[in-house]
Amino acid sequence: MTAKETIGVVGAGRMGQAMTRHLIRHGYAVLAQDIEPKAVEAARALGAAVAAAPAAVGKACAFVIVAVGYDDEAEAVMLGQGGLLETMGAGSIIGVSSTCTPEHVRMLAEKARAKGVEVLDAPICRGQRAADDGTMLTLCGGKPAVFERAKPVYGTFSKDIVLLGDIGAGQVGKAMNNFLLWVNGIALIEAGRLCEANGMDLVKLREALLISSGASDALKNWENVSFLWALKDMQIVAKMADKVGLSMPIAGAIKELVKDGRRIKTTNPPDWTGHGGRAKH
Repeated sequence: MTAKETIGVVGAGRMGQAMTRHLIRHGYAVLAQDIEPKAVEAARALGAAVAAAPAAVGKACAFVIVAVGYDDEAEAVMLGQGGLLETMGAGSIIGVSSTCTPEHVRMLAEKARAKGVEVLDAPICRGQRAADDGTMLTLCGGKPAVFERAKPVYGTFSKDIVLLGDIGAGQVGKAMNNFLLWVNGIALIEAGRLCEANGMDLVKLREALLISSGASDALKNWENVSFLWALKDMQIVAKMADKVGLSMPIAGAIKELVKDGRRIKTTNPPDWTGHGGRAKH
């Protein structure tokens, strides 16, 4: 792949804009598309060309990153009227960096393969700070050859890129990552409340926990744990468990608790950092 290849980015929201910025900084041209005019203008301001519909992106690009939100959005931009698969040529690649259920991304891959287009299941982790810094983790599922072709592209905004298995494996990995994040996030709210009730200095305790077995990424980056998408994440975990008939009582409890966790985090969270504890985004 040449450094000047045009990469399509469908979904120019918060993450898509970060991807666009890093891709351009590394010498790629970017053709971006979004249904929101403000997102389109933001992509244009970063130096991207813009398109009116996903099909226009697919016609111009042999590699497209789908950076919209969840199942329905990913399906719409790939399979809907004016979608990518109307125009993408055989041998092209779509990197699905949306957060989908594994079976949904497998369905999308089957539809793409029928037109000679390959899919890389490629959800991203580590949040908005990592997106800004270009240090995201991309968890992948797909053919090794497709993964190798995608690595230079995803390497512009990812510090680590891991192939976990076939299509769907990336989404399973992302779901488990997020499940464990929210387990820790809820535990930090409860532990913080208990410590405050006992007169503890949470900032000092946090410093000690971060060098002990109580450490977690959620504790390390507490200010950036927003719970914004936590319910969606846990609904995906629950759907996966239901599909295979697996009892996951902890996951079920966390799915309910994150609803209150989002409210607490935006109003009066435990102040683990000494800066109020509210998420910055």
